[in-house]
Amino acid sequence: MNYYLEDSDIYLFTTEAMKTHEIDANPEICLQVEEIHDPVHWRSAIVNGRASRLTVQEDIDRAMHSIEERNPTLSPAIDRTWIDARGRSEAIAIYRIDASEMSGRTTDGVSSR
Repeated sequence: MNYYLEDSDIYLFTTEAMKTHEIDANPEICLQVEEIHDPVHWRSAIVNGRASRLTVQEDIDRAMHSIEERNPTLSPAIDRTWIDARGRSEAIAIYRIDASEMSGRTTDGVSSR
């Protein structure tokens, strides 16, 4: 699963698998992101919120354009054990997180900011 930011929106990008079924069943999620330079220079952010799967093709296309623009080689891991109702093993799922709470921690130092 990958994430990306667009203005104040947070998006999750992945392929269909057990995790997407779990998010669809219970969309209350917690996302933790870490940036570690070394053991004494790091920072992390935690976002609690609700994930909504993008279902409108225009929204999906816009999100995919942003994803490809930021990282043209980005592709989610293919789960070869998952086959959807149409027989596809690479069905992409994109979620937007509606954040209800955000927090973070950092160490001191220039590379931690």
